[in-house]
Amino acid sequence: MNKWLNPDWEPGIGVQSIPHQILIKKGIKALFLDVDGTLIQGRRVIIHQSVIDWVTEAKKYQFIHLVSNNPSKKRIESIANRLGITYTNSAAKPSSKAIKNKLKDLNLKPSQIAIIGDRIFTDVLVGNRLGFYTILVKPLDLNGQPVNNLLQQLEKCLAKIIGGSVK
Repeated sequence: MNKWLNPDWEPGIGVQSIPHQILIKKGIKALFLDVDGTLIQGRRVIIHQSVIDWVTEAKKYQFIHLVSNNPSKKRIESIANRLGITYTNSAAKPSSKAIKNKLKDLNLKPSQIAIIGDRIFTDVLVGNRLGFYTILVKPLDLNGQPVNNLLQQLEKCLAKIIGGSVK
């Protein structure tokens, strides 16, 4: 299980700073994006313009799908509509069932898919279980700036204790 807790890439930045060219060069054709923490602060609904711009640019190169554990269909749908992309709420990550359901619509190999999130025990774990390229980003604050987050730090410590090699 410990290898499942290691992201393929932990750039130490927010999602909106990930260079699109890196994903393109890796052959990534689809992105599954976490919502809370990854795209917006906590459980808010306001998306920082830098994130909107990043997603808009990414849509030129990849299929983008939001995958959130948040049960509020109305909230996640509102965010997805603002970004012009599809979504899954109540995904129950690290369960892979909801993501597998969406994969049926895509004709891609797992190696052509990346998942980007701010949590090891949900986003990274499910992505690794499915054979995706996993990217662990820093959570964002209200101003769209990456921040150190106590929960992410605790997850990293726990992952190290059980044998992961997370930074």
